[in-house]
Amino acid sequence: MVDIVNTGKVAPRHWRLSGWSIVSVAIATLVITPILAIVWLALFPTENIWPHLISTTLPRYLANSILMMSLVGIITATVGTGAAWIVVMYRFPGRKIVEWGLLLPLALPAYIGAYALVDFWEYAGPFQTGMRTLFGWNSPADYWFPEVRSLGAAVLVIAASLYPYVYFLARTAFREQSGSAIEVSRALGCGPWASFWRVGLPLARPAIVAGSAIVMMETLNDFGAVEFFAVQTLTTGIFTVWLEASNAGGAAQIACVILIFVLVLVTLEKFSRRKIRFHETAKQKRDVAPTVLTGSRALIALIGCTIPVFFGFVMPISIMASHALSEPELWVQPALWKATLTTVKVSGLAALITVVAGLIMVYGARLSNSRVPRLLAPATTIGYAAPGAVLAIGILIPFAALDNRVADAWLAITGTDPGLILTGTAGAVILAYSVRFFAIAFGSIDAAFGRVTPNMGLAARSLGHNAGSSLWRVHVPIIRGSMATAALLIFVDCVKELPATLLLRPFGMDTLATKVYDFASLEDISGAAPASLVIVAVSLTAVGIMAFKSGRNN
Repeated sequence: MVDIVNTGKVAPRHWRLSGWSIVSVAIATLVITPILAIVWLALFPTENIWPHLISTTLPRYLANSILMMSLVGIITATVGTGAAWIVVMYRFPGRKIVEWGLLLPLALPAYIGAYALVDFWEYAGPFQTGMRTLFGWNSPADYWFPEVRSLGAAVLVIAASLYPYVYFLARTAFREQSGSAIEVSRALGCGPWASFWRVGLPLARPAIVAGSAIVMMETLNDFGAVEFFAVQTLTTGIFTVWLEASNAGGAAQIACVILIFVLVLVTLEKFSRRKIRFHETAKQKRDVAPTVLTGSRALIALIGCTIPVFFGFVMPISIMASHALSEPELWVQPALWKATLTTVKVSGLAALITVVAGLIMVYGARLSNSRVPRLLAPATTIGYAAPGAVLAIGILIPFAALDNRVADAWLAITGTDPGLILTGTAGAVILAYSVRFFAIAFGSIDAAFGRVTPNMGLAARSLGHNAGSSLWRVHVPIIRGSMATAALLIFVDCVKELPATLLLRPFGMDTLATKVYDFASLEDISGAAPASLVIVAVSLTAVGIMAFKSGRNN
């Protein structure tokens, strides 16, 4: 069937846009617009400082960013993969505890870990103060101690916070492997190390590479930790060029460099597994039979799995808790609970909007006869890979211009000034959260729809329900579990998001993340402690749900 248009040409049906298609395309366009705006600003800046950046700061930003991404990627891949192999392949006392404990650093943003560990290890901190008292040292000249605020320390802190991404994916991959493959390798004379290197690791490589790519992108996104460690990266460069030099075009050009890194990482991740295909030939797969460890070997395994949890979660939380408990009056400050309420409202609204938009996007793309929504759908997920500082530029510049035009038009018509509706309120922050984490909603809902047989929707339509009614009465009740999980994960990510919030928040608006940053930037770790603990408490909810769902499925 074809549609005849007034040009006399034939329009194929698969390009025709229905109502659902139009809504899906509108959502996709809104999600993609910030990225397109960044590219436009970079190509056509008001003041081109690109030559100046290349000759001065950009090489340093690039070198530090590449070095940090590489080192954090290597460390997290090593720690996450090793811990996953141990908890899957071996049984030892305390294994169940460390298996879930290894996920705890996901609840702790890297910037909170940085604030806590610098406070403990720096020259005026408890550790060095205690050492000077114990040994009678009077000055730094009397002893040597590693520089705390350095690139190396930043790498270790960020790696301690992010290794669970690799661990979680690698653990799932190792569990899904057939026990027969490991048994055959051992029957052929392979020891534990050879079985891991020749069988387990190659089979799990796609998951490990995917986790490492996420870690490297999150490292590139980090601002709070690297800024506190005085490490200049591409993300800190955006803040410097935009806020200190007042040059949006230069910031957009640095943002484009970050986007190139992101695209390279995503491409390499897909390229690395393009020819990797593993199929289970047995009708009933036999699970891996773990080896029981006793004595010193069990103790070594337990300590090896405990060290990442200790440095990634236990120590930072203990330091922050000690500050918060030593000054209980900090908990009754009105500003803390005002920031908490603001965080809950903004993050909750962003999570709701993102999930609803993801639901409409997925349903519209599946229902539509047009190819346009399906072609645009993959592009909507790039926001998750783009750092928050990058999205902030892509949102603030074009939407501020739109806000000003709308306000001028409204003033001319009514004689009243409505102010900046989007960029002058929390609207810009909510939009940034929605764009940044849209991939979570889209991926979860799309996967949930894939598990629903199309016959249910067809049956509803045959009973007289239209597309909207079928969605609300048939599909939503079935996939509401996935929707709720996606909403919770987005909510928690919004609570922890710092760079986008710092750049987009209107005057007088504080969230828990910005409250922590404001205190830490003044070297007031005690003031930052209560808000930090509230962030971690909220984040632990999502980690607990993830652990529960994983344990139930396994």
